[in-house]
Amino acid sequence: MFDSIIFDLDGTLWDAVDNILISWNEVLSGHSNISKKITKDELTACMGLGMYEIASRLFPFASTWEQKELMDECSRYEIEYLAEHGANIFDGIEETVTELSKGYRLFICSNCQCGYIECFLKVSGLEKFFTDFECWGRTGLTKGENNKLLIKRNSLAAPVYVGDTTGDERSARDAGIPFVFASYGFGSSVSPDHIINKPTELLSCLNRL
Repeated sequence: MFDSIIFDLDGTLWDAVDNILISWNEVLSGHSNISKKITKDELTACMGLGMYEIASRLFPFASTWEQKELMDECSRYEIEYLAEHGANIFDGIEETVTELSKGYRLFICSNCQCGYIECFLKVSGLEKFFTDFECWGRTGLTKGENNKLLIKRNSLAAPVYVGDTTGDERSARDAGIPFVFASYGFGSSVSPDHIINKPTELLSCLNRL
């Protein structure tokens, strides 16, 4: 029924929260006028949001311009840190992606900055399995619009989106495609077309849809 799968990244393919938290707090510690230290709960609650929406939540003490500057600095250093230290790729992702690539074209669509998806692909060693990707950092568009770009650019006839938040679900609805909710991730879902509790369930899930 499907010819392709578009994945969210954070909370779906890997969990980079711990190392993102370290890198962002290192950036903040370099600003003598900032006493703020981000907690893991604060950061986890922001996963799936746009970068500058995250900035407004985490840095309410700063002006809009300062929030943007801080987030840009955090985003740049985050990629450097993850490239060196990696992150937690969910159990079963490697075998699932390897198997799915035999019958589906695979893509990634995320609200992240430029360079983040590339970092994941390199660190994970899964680059060869993915055809294309899109992100907010490159287009400035919503995830739903970026899904549409991927669909149009790659002439996808029957894609499905896999993600772990209501924002992912909304992006799939915006693009007019089915949504599979990854319950092992960070968020929740309202009315998914299907639910998987671990990555290895995805193949059988798609066969049932």
